[in-house]
Amino acid sequence: MKKQRRALQEASISFLDVISCGFGAIVLLLVIAKVGDPSALEDAENKLLGSVKSHQERLFEIRGESVILDQRLQSRKKQLSDLAERVARLKGKLASVAKQSNQLSQSQVREKQQLQLVLQVLTEEMERLLGPEFQKKNLLVGGIPADSDYIIFVIDTSGSMRNAAWQKVQIEMLNILDVYPEVKGIQVLNDMGQYMFAAYKDQWIPDSPKMRNNITTKLAVWAPFSNSSPVEGIESAIRVFYKPDRRISIYTLGDDFQGSSIHRVVKEIDRLNKANRGSDRLVRIHAIGFPVHLRPGVAPSNSATRFAALMRELSYNNGGTFIGLNSLE
Repeated sequence: MKKQRRALQEASISFLDVISCGFGAIVLLLVIAKVGDPSALEDAENKLLGSVKSHQERLFEIRGESVILDQRLQSRKKQLSDLAERVARLKGKLASVAKQSNQLSQSQVREKQQLQLVLQVLTEEMERLLGPEFQKKNLLVGGIPADSDYIIFVIDTSGSMRNAAWQKVQIEMLNILDVYPEVKGIQVLNDMGQYMFAAYKDQWIPDSPKMRNNITTKLAVWAPFSNSSPVEGIESAIRVFYKPDRRISIYTLGDDFQGSSIHRVVKEIDRLNKANRGSDRLVRIHAIGFPVHLRPGVAPSNSATRFAALMRELSYNNGGTFIGLNSLE
């Protein structure tokens, strides 16, 4: 009886083992296998794929915009670099102009001081040469000596002279002619060497009251082209009209000098108007400066200062006198 009970117990244990393993396998299969509605899973997968695709497209768009923005940034950097170089160049030019302006200002101050000194010396020299009473007797022509038999006028016919000083020019012409009651010959050129009367080119105009009246009448409307430089007129007058037996005076009437070099002009006139004997020159050169570019309280223009310096030097070197008028009235 005891042996039969022992056999039944062994069979029961094996059966339970088998059943347990089977249930375990089923549970494992359920865990591994997909649980739920297959269509719902497919929809979820499709939505996920669509979202991934949308994000990828947006990523590509952002990358494209990034490339464009980078190109624009590079372009702006280049423009900024070009502007910086331009600013640097302009600063350099500004510094150069400021330096030139400073040098010009200093030069004008020096020339003004020199002009004042020369005018003082000129006044003393005039008193020594002409006597204290001469200026009183010849106020209309500023004390210029009238000791020549032939006179030549070299007149600046530029716009500044005609617009601002022409009435004063006509008055001074009459005053100079009045100092010479009678001469052997007269000639009138503009600052470029053009003749007032073409019929008398390269020859003297005979002196007479009628001819003097013709000169003053023609002067009122005479307006040939001018370069605001008396050099050509003076050189032409010396070359054409000088002869050893003639005492000639050239009267230069002007307001400014636009030439490039005062030294070159002085040197050329010295060469042409070389000493005849001793310290004498072939012709006298006088000058009257009209204050067209001089205003009270305003610094004189560079061209006006250069004219005064040039004519002062030419007059001094060639036996003449330079007079600077202080008014156009």
